[in-house]
Amino acid sequence: MEEITVNTKNEALKRRTFLRYAGAGVAIATLTVAGCKKNHNDMPNPEDGEYFGSGDIAILNYAYALEQLEAAFYTKVADTPYSGITSQENSFFTDIRDHEIAHREFFKAAIGGNAIKGLEVDFSSINFGSRDSVLAAAKAFEDLGVSAYNGAGRLIQDSKYLLLAGKIVSVEARHAALIRDLISNGSFADDTVVDMHGLDTSRSPGEVLKIASVYIKTKLNVRDLPNY
Repeated sequence: MEEITVNTKNEALKRRTFLRYAGAGVAIATLTVAGCKKNHNDMPNPEDGEYFGSGDIAILNYAYALEQLEAAFYTKVADTPYSGITSQENSFFTDIRDHEIAHREFFKAAIGGNAIKGLEVDFSSINFGSRDSVLAAAKAFEDLGVSAYNGAGRLIQDSKYLLLAGKIVSVEARHAALIRDLISNGSFADDTVVDMHGLDTSRSPGEVLKIASVYIKTKLNVRDLPNY
């Protein structure tokens, strides 16, 4: 596998700083969506799983679930670096972890009392001591996340949430490009994710959650999630 290279310390610093500030802007935006109203519809039976809600609340909880998953994964990567990890790779993963935590906390604050609880995850299929295993999982998570936001955008009713989702997916796409180049330099926009029209992959919430369910142990109630 071909590692991405950076020629100078200044270039490495610029790239790391770029990644950091790309996520910071999203965290600041939390203040703009913290006023979601409480959903007073009949509450479902807790035994049916964590209820996502309906409408935009459901979409926000959907995104929150995915960001919880990514934050947990990158926290594990940062806490248990794989064998042979370079200082540069460690810095990249640390920055991405911080972005995903910022995204997670953003959605938690935005949804307020309607937020689902913290999810229990299962990463037993990932060998965190292996570079190949970690990068393959990171690629899968990032590609899935980008396709999830692309698919959910048309389901969002409030324009301010759509704008913020667009800002977040652009950061996720930068993560995906970096991970792909760490695996194979130049593969950041190959035909497995970008079609002949130059458009990125899009998946419905149902498709995304089916894939993500491998890593989520918590039972989810998505009965009112749009387009599920």
